Amino acid sequence: MISNQETLNLSPFMAIYEIVVPKSNMLRQINELVDFSFILEELKTKYCLDNGRNAISPIRMFKYLLLKSIFDLSDVDVVERSIYDMSFKYFLDMAPEDSVIDPSSLTKFRKLRLQDEDLLDLLIGKTVEIALEKEIIKSKTIIVDSTHTKARYNQKSPKEFLQEKAKNVRKAVYRIDESMKEKFPAKTISDEVTDELDYCRRIITVVEKEPQIAKIPSVKEKLNVLKEIVEDYTEQLSYSNDPDARVGHKAADSSFFGFKTHYAMANERIITAAVMTTGEKSDGKYLRELTKKSQATGMKIDKIIGDTAYSEKDNIRFAIENEIALVSKLHPHITHGRRTKEEEFEFNKDAGLYVCKAGHMANRRKYEGRKGQDKNPRIKYFFDIEKCKVCPFHEGCYKEGAKSKSYSVTIKSTEHADQEAFQNTEEFKELAKSRYKIEAKNSELKHRHGYDIASSAGLLGMKIQGATAIFAVNLKRILKLLNEKE
Repeated sequence: MISNQETLNLSPFMAIYEIVVPKSNMLRQINELVDFSFILEELKTKYCLDNGRNAISPIRMFKYLLLKSIFDLSDVDVVERSIYDMSFKYFLDMAPEDSVIDPSSLTKFRKLRLQDEDLLDLLIGKTVEIALEKEIIKSKTIIVDSTHTKARYNQKSPKEFLQEKAKNVRKAVYRIDESMKEKFPAKTISDEVTDELDYCRRIITVVEKEPQIAKIPSVKEKLNVLKEIVEDYTEQLSYSNDPDARVGHKAADSSFFGFKTHYAMANERIITAAVMTTGEKSDGKYLRELTKKSQATGMKIDKIIGDTAYSEKDNIRFAIENEIALVSKLHPHITHGRRTKEEEFEFNKDAGLYVCKAGHMANRRKYEGRKGQDKNPRIKYFFDIEKCKVCPFHEGCYKEGAKSKSYSVTIKSTEHADQEAFQNTEEFKELAKSRYKIEAKNSELKHRHGYDIASSAGLLGMKIQGATAIFAVNLKRILKLLNEKE
């Protein structure tokens, strides 16, 4: 149960915050910048208002998740830090002497309270609303791109995954005391997951018997991860084959297993819209949705900047219809041939090859000029026939007994004459220089906010992670720009 009434903290120790949490502290500034009551309004339907025990404030629970994202911490570590870090307690609206939550409460909060498809749009919309109110966003330009996130457990077997996490603990311990090698149990030679679990439990026991080592942060973090997995292994190990994750490609010889975040960012480096998909999806297909979501936040848009993935014919038409300048360089291979919608394959601009809906990339291509015919030239892309034979989507795509599988694309460059003329102008070239800003944002998300690897399994879990991470980076950017104005 949650109460509709705000509570007044009457602790005699509240004055401590004025001493230990300065006005320049980022968490204090976020508290002053954002009215988090919108979280209560959004989630109140997920709680009972007049029955049961009082629940921990959903605002406080959300702030815990925000702290996890800002500082890239595990559930266990963010709760532990909130015991002694006064800036954390201040941000969480706790009195200095208040006790903290159990880390398991965060898992339950994500699963039971945040199963909302609109959370991502809500949080991004809130930050853009603040930025517009503070007159931070002044441009009418958005930059579009995508960044990939690897599935938490990739394509490893449960045994391989446990072995990796146990190895991380051992390596962290050896950096402190190599003599600990003699105390660790012999590695299991069995293929049984239960035997590997027993081995992991013995590793945990050995380390915990050495408190002088177990309490060192570099060891403790790895140990906490292993303990969480072992304690809840039935659920966690089922993620080793994440049903929502898919194979995506960053280049012809480089792939990943996981998800994609397609997003738009204002020229002031504030993210204005995002769409989470599985890893194999093409970037260019989401330009229209990202634009409309950005406009829904209050953004005025007259320019869109993106790489070659966004120069598809449909995107050019959309930009013309909405009087938007599309700063996206044409790729001669990117337009689709005469295929039904169900048969269209996705073009990967990084590899310069097409990818089928199962996530398999073409292994070669062939240009066909078709001389002497009154037809446009085309490019034929060839796929690994052995993969096609066992593909779950082969029906209607692969013909039994066929010796090859190809996908042909007609080059229709004449239909892009206006766009080609635009991309040769000085205005286009000058605007295109701004695209580096979104590459820097990709790096910030991955290296400072743990966006390189999914924190949980499934597309919905990825959406929750994305929502809090983007909310965090937007708030940090808003604070930076506000401080620069002073």
